[in-house]
Amino acid sequence: MSVDLQEHFDETIAHERRIEPRDWMPDGYRATMIRQIAQHAHSEIIGMQPEGNWITRAPSLRRKAILLAKVQDEAGHGMYLYSAAETLGAGRGDMTAKLIGGRQKYSSIFNYPTLSYADVGVIGWLVDGAAICNQVPLCRSSYGPYARAMIRICKEESFHQRQGYELLLTMMRGTAAQREMVQDAVNRFWWPSLMMFGPPDADSPNTAQSMEWGIKRHTNDELRQRFVDMSVPQAEKLGVTLPDPLLRWNDERGHYDFGPVDWDEFKAVIAGNGPCNTQRVARRKAAHDEGAWVREAAMAHARKNPERVRVSPEASS
Repeated sequence: MSVDLQEHFDETIAHERRIEPRDWMPDGYRATMIRQIAQHAHSEIIGMQPEGNWITRAPSLRRKAILLAKVQDEAGHGMYLYSAAETLGAGRGDMTAKLIGGRQKYSSIFNYPTLSYADVGVIGWLVDGAAICNQVPLCRSSYGPYARAMIRICKEESFHQRQGYELLLTMMRGTAAQREMVQDAVNRFWWPSLMMFGPPDADSPNTAQSMEWGIKRHTNDELRQRFVDMSVPQAEKLGVTLPDPLLRWNDERGHYDFGPVDWDEFKAVIAGNGPCNTQRVARRKAAHDEGAWVREAAMAHARKNPERVRVSPEASS
């Protein structure tokens, strides 16, 4: 490794300039970016499943169209992110194989079932709200393709959050059964939403280095606190109770105090033992296998038209 190259990389990070695909970067930085972007991309693709399950059962044509558009957005987010990872030398097919084989992770939240239509609204409000807290700072990530992809993704996630909250407001103005449905969904998704930010800072092995490299701008606990502070007044306006008896405003800290997260549950889900881990990955594998003929056809077309179409051998479903 050239000392000059390392110094140039360090100077670029120190001056908060962007690292671009053709720039020299340490192997550790490249590996960290591939891991983070791949995990994010997988989360978008797997995240289509819990809500996609409700498209045909949404209560009106308008609600079906809204949900269909949201799921389609999530597919697009996954494609943006896979493309960003490819600029680091990662193959899309290889990333998919690692996801299916359990060698790359996705967000723990997508291993929980959606038991009622209210879950669609709560995912929009809480899950996408947590995603916004986590992802807006990534628009200033030190890796250029990732940061630029996040600008559009965050704009669309913000719209999804508003859609989810509007759905819940509508249901809370409905029948007692609808209100109970919303409260039940909040009860089930609140704690998993707090887990989305990752383990506590003391137990997060990658946070310090990621912040030093400018990949992350805030620690897991800082983002989790920001999410809680944002969500409490929204819950009050909505008329639901967040399932935490220890949740209360702390004048001295200027933040809400909240109860302990069950990190044993988080570790179990990350390890593949959540309620829907097996189902989610099996469905992703089935979709990948069923799309093999499309990939083969695209490659055949590329071979026949080498000047018009260039398709990577790593192209995935």
